[in-house]
Amino acid sequence: MNKSPLPPAEPQIPADMPEHTLSVVVPMYNEAENVEPLLERVHLALGPYPWPWEVVLVDDGSSDATPAELARCADKYGPRVRIVELMRNFKQTAAMQAGLDAARGSVIVTMDGDLQNDPIDIPRMVNRLLTEDLDLVAGWRKDRQDGLLLRKVPSRIANRLIARMTGVHLKDYGCSLKVFRASAIKSVRLYGEMHRFIPAWLATVTTPRRIAQEVVTHHARVFGQSKYGISRTFRVVLDLVFVYFFMRYRTRPGHFFGGIGIGLGALGSVILAYLLALKVFHGEDIGTRPLLFGGFFLVIAGVQMVTSGVLAELLARVYYESGSSRAYLARPTGALDDSDGWHRNEAR
Repeated sequence: MNKSPLPPAEPQIPADMPEHTLSVVVPMYNEAENVEPLLERVHLALGPYPWPWEVVLVDDGSSDATPAELARCADKYGPRVRIVELMRNFKQTAAMQAGLDAARGSVIVTMDGDLQNDPIDIPRMVNRLLTEDLDLVAGWRKDRQDGLLLRKVPSRIANRLIARMTGVHLKDYGCSLKVFRASAIKSVRLYGEMHRFIPAWLATVTTPRRIAQEVVTHHARVFGQSKYGISRTFRVVLDLVFVYFFMRYRTRPGHFFGGIGIGLGALGSVILAYLLALKVFHGEDIGTRPLLFGGFFLVIAGVQMVTSGVLAELLARVYYESGSSRAYLARPTGALDDSDGWHRNEAR
């Protein structure tokens, strides 16, 4: 029985695809109705795939029947479907990082679990990644099936702003359907809400010339409710500030915070010098002037920008990149042998 609400499609496997192993990573939160249709579509798209593949489904602390559906479908489809269950809702970025950590393929695909991304596009994108020797092929929802005011317009503004600030020019940063070379994506760590900026993060370890985009299919949501709202726009702006800082000042954070601090401190010093001149040469009373307090506050702010800001950012990077700290906690699972859990096309 076909449980997929998506239109019928035929799997298209490019000929002479280079040898590799493939992991499909799907974070899910309260998507119980989409679990089986998604897996059915993945198996339709990758059924005739000539190389080993697996699906890694990450339950991001769902409060509905998603965990039960994941367990049932994992039993139904066999060991090629692997489940990572987070202990609570850590949000999409941490769930995606959990899936990336669990993935064993040399090529890793990420996609949403809401059936808006179509797995039919995966083989074509993987083939382009490998044949053109790229590190990332990002999906471009050219014909996006979302609301205009709440989804499309904010997304277009954000895409242009991100491209301008990061230097990685893509038309659709928000599309979760992306294909990575595992060696590249596993060299960066994701936390906070940085999943929107994965191409920018990747540009810190590879050249933007090895990042491409591909037009992909986009479907309207059928089951469940969207987890995104207009409020995410403000979070995107805050995250973008840190991405801009990290891409340009990762190895010299003192230049960023020091530049701001020196500017504030210089302005405060000029104000205090002016007031000192009034006091010394004109005998004016400056003790009650608001300008005096403003000058002192600017100097203090400048010192804090040079010290506290740099230390805070460096400590955050050390905490998350130390290897002993992660942005999520997952329930322990048994060890897996590399030969277990892969779907192999025996007819190849």
